Amino acid sequence: MSVSEIRKQFPILSRTVYGKPLVYLDNAATAQRPLAVTDLAGKLALEENANIHRAVHHLAARATEAYEGARDAVKEFLNAASREEIVFTSGATAAINLVAFSFGEAFVGEGDEIIVSTAEHHSNIVPWQMLCQRKKAVLKVLDIRENGALMVETLEKLISRRTKIVCISHISNVLGLINPVKEIVAKCHAAGVPVLVDGAQGIVHCPVDVQALDCDFYVFSGHKLYAATGTGVLYGKKKWLDAMPPYMGGGEMIASVSFSGTTYAPLPEKFEAGTQHFNGIPTLVPAMEVARAMREDPDVQKEQETILEYVYSKFMADERILLYGTDRQAKIPLFSFAVKGAHHEDLALILDKMGIALRSGQMCAEPLMDRLGVTGLLRASFAPYNTLEEAEYFIKSLDKAINMLV
Repeated sequence: MSVSEIRKQFPILSRTVYGKPLVYLDNAATAQRPLAVTDLAGKLALEENANIHRAVHHLAARATEAYEGARDAVKEFLNAASREEIVFTSGATAAINLVAFSFGEAFVGEGDEIIVSTAEHHSNIVPWQMLCQRKKAVLKVLDIRENGALMVETLEKLISRRTKIVCISHISNVLGLINPVKEIVAKCHAAGVPVLVDGAQGIVHCPVDVQALDCDFYVFSGHKLYAATGTGVLYGKKKWLDAMPPYMGGGEMIASVSFSGTTYAPLPEKFEAGTQHFNGIPTLVPAMEVARAMREDPDVQKEQETILEYVYSKFMADERILLYGTDRQAKIPLFSFAVKGAHHEDLALILDKMGIALRSGQMCAEPLMDRLGVTGLLRASFAPYNTLEEAEYFIKSLDKAINMLV
């Protein structure tokens, strides 16, 4: 596939904003959806809308088949050992909260320790803080170098006999750097410590084999992977999910209910209480197919590498721009930056009028902003459907915006 052929699958990319062609560079927040996803979502809502697992009628059977078929597809996409290890959630945030509560209830006590990194999204910090407050545990932080790379060499010193879990992002949503997850997992497992990987960005840019990574938990959101919003995945090794209590109570997560006591359903239903997003979860299937096709296409990957090198070199050569996350060998085409003498919100507003959609602000990573000494940044995050021409227009427009403000 050429990038132009890919773009035909994403109709929104052909629209205009303020009379200018849309250049959508906020993909790290939410990716656009291809026709295969929107068509399926429409079909499910209009033709097969019924609650799953409960009834025996035709629509319910079809809806259940689509929902459970998505579980099999995710299992294959992640190379999980079994479908029971795939739990559907509303997103990465819900998945992390599930683990933080249930794992915490089972395994974390007063004085125990949890490790996160400086560069984590709030969703991989706050649930662990809440757990620490609840259990009187301690949150420890793995720091970063000046180029944004994790100080992995300090991890072994951070880990103690009280460490219960290490929680790390596969790729930073701010720095755009691929973390050495496999190395981190190996170091943690050598000390008998499980690892949760926040794969919200990683699932988009890297092939993920959870058995090869050997991580204990891996989470991601569907809306960053071209699927419907309100969809997410928690992969967990069966030994952990079996040992963890349910996160929520309600329908479907039970085996038997009585006032003398309740027993719980087997995996994965144990963690899927209530009515699930049965019109949305099946869209993970075409979304993963599109993601895999783009990832495996050499022409598409070459275009991505060209964009990465072009924008990176332009930023590094411009003295007005401060780029954060400069470890080139680990870099994906995601660029968070500041401009000397200009506020990030002002630049974002000007670029918006030029048709360019960027993220501005703290990007749900306030501790990282504090570590970098900034109040906020601009972020341009590219997807495989973005073109080199769009990258060139972005750089030209950014130069024009800077000259207007500085």
